Amino acid sequence: MNYRVGIGHDIHRLISGRKLMLGGIEVPHTKGLSGHSDADVVLHAICDAILGAAGMGDIGELFPNTDSKYKGLASSVLLGQVIKKIHIEGWVVENVDVMILAEEPKLQEFKMKMKYHIALELKIDQAQVNIKAGTNEGLGYIGAKEGIAAYAVVLLRKQ
Repeated sequence: MNYRVGIGHDIHRLISGRKLMLGGIEVPHTKGLSGHSDADVVLHAICDAILGAAGMGDIGELFPNTDSKYKGLASSVLLGQVIKKIHIEGWVVENVDVMILAEEPKLQEFKMKMKYHIALELKIDQAQVNIKAGTNEGLGYIGAKEGIAAYAVVLLRKQ
């Protein structure tokens, strides 16, 4: 099998007193995401999609929130470790498509910077990364501005 597809999802609650990290960049906002690491839902969803496509479990198995060495860690570090693992097995990322759900902040002006950072981490061209952002139209906990979620789909190719 030369190609595999994986899907990832992550969601975290917004809280005061933390930086908001999305797609490996800091996004100015009054709140950040609660979590064991920096809680970057975009990179977590990408990690899970990659791991799923490679048949290597999920982010919680590799980086458990019960392990203090991951406390406050940048999710870019986690993604880097995931990329090393799949490269050892002969997989490369062919493309990634991400959907971020957030009522605020508005993310349009940050999408290109996220795309650049993600492509750099994945060791692929920016043209192979797509970022979309939408709202929940005021519905549910995301619509109530209590959290942010992300979905990612990844295509891996065997080298």
